[in-house]
Amino acid sequence: MAHQRIRKFNTKDTYPDQDLDNDLCQVVRAGNTLYLRGQVGTDFDGNLIGFNDPEAQTEQAMKNVKQLLEEAGSCLDHVCKITIYLTSREIREAVYRTVGKWLKGVFPVSTGVIVAGLAKPEWLLEVDVIAVIPEEDK
Repeated sequence: MAHQRIRKFNTKDTYPDQDLDNDLCQVVRAGNTLYLRGQVGTDFDGNLIGFNDPEAQTEQAMKNVKQLLEEAGSCLDHVCKITIYLTSREIREAVYRTVGKWLKGVFPVSTGVIVAGLAKPEWLLEVDVIAVIPEEDK
């Protein structure tokens, strides 16, 4: 199998207020590489955790990342690349401090980007992750 798609969904269900109909998934496993969908401060039922609270939204995003990695057969220790999209420079310290707690001792490469906005105005940040499943864990 070339790749596996984990937690498939359609955007008409996740964005009912928008006229969308895209088939997506939360994780794609290609070989031993995992590509996660950008995670925000909502749980998997679509509930926002921490309105206007970057620390709470980051905690939820990282909780999602951890759960998705585990469902795909990996863990936070195997994160290789993280990209963090911030809607404001002022929240950078709170967001990075929170992410740092989750990835202490992991040492991934990291990119941070300030953006004008995300798909929903209440989202303050988005975390994009690439990880691996080590050969011995396959």
